[in-house]
Amino acid sequence: MSAEPTVKRLMAPNITALKTVRPIVSLTSYHAHTAAIADRHCDFLLVGDSLGMVMHGFETTVPVPLDLMIMHGRAVVRGAKRALVVVDMPFGTYEESPSAAFRNAARVMKETDCGAVKLEGGRRMAETIHYLVERGIPVMAHIGLTPQSINVIGGFKTQGRTKAEWAAIEEDARQVAEAGAFAVVLEAVAAPLAKRITAAIPIPTIGIGASANCDGQILVMEDMLGLSPRVPRFVKLFGKVGAVIEEAIGAYAADVRSGVFPGPEHAYEMKPESASAGAGTAGATPPKGRGTAPRPRGARAAKGRPRR
Repeated sequence: MSAEPTVKRLMAPNITALKTVRPIVSLTSYHAHTAAIADRHCDFLLVGDSLGMVMHGFETTVPVPLDLMIMHGRAVVRGAKRALVVVDMPFGTYEESPSAAFRNAARVMKETDCGAVKLEGGRRMAETIHYLVERGIPVMAHIGLTPQSINVIGGFKTQGRTKAEWAAIEEDARQVAEAGAFAVVLEAVAAPLAKRITAAIPIPTIGIGASANCDGQILVMEDMLGLSPRVPRFVKLFGKVGAVIEEAIGAYAADVRSGVFPGPEHAYEMKPESASAGAGTAGATPPKGRGTAPRPRGARAAKGRPRR
């Protein structure tokens, strides 16, 4: 019989059940060690395709491959023990058809052991969301600003700032909820619209640049820690980790160049030898069973004998 886990991991229905109960807390995470830290504070962790920009230097999220998402997803699942882990489906892995989306999403679930996937799009992805959920894959939707569509949108632009835009975004929210999404990310959506959507649908809204009117919040961890050189206006800096890292690396470099580091306390000494070690061994008869093996009987006579 296998041992019961000491900590029960949250699942998609647990996140849905938090709507109207309390605000949902989430962050992106791309590594095991940051996942372990955030796990103590977050309800879910998102392995976002933003890792392509944050960690790998891409200009957008479009080039991120599925294998990269799976690699980082594995790391976050290993680091987090309690929070639900959601993995982004990267561009080109789910738009073609519901069956293609299922094939790739199932691979993500099986190879990372995550608890859900996230995909971008509203009405156009409702059929795919339904298809995945019916086949056992929990889906978090993502509407408003959808970064994978940046080449069509024409940049990272706030959505719903005129009332003429509201109906389409509200319909997106309604349809992803009806399709079975357990939550929906609202990105860069005007505050009054976020409030209307949150009140209108039965699943939690997770805001990123969508005001406190949402059921929960998410930020890119590196942004809120002060590691990113530039951040959107909706980001609040909760730390200045970049400056701390800069200071620490500068101190390390100075100590190496001045010879202060490494000091004696950072080095390993030789183990002390025993008092008898190395004494009186010259010319001594090797112990039985050690040293040169005795010559086999008849070895001299066999010298020079041709091999058969």
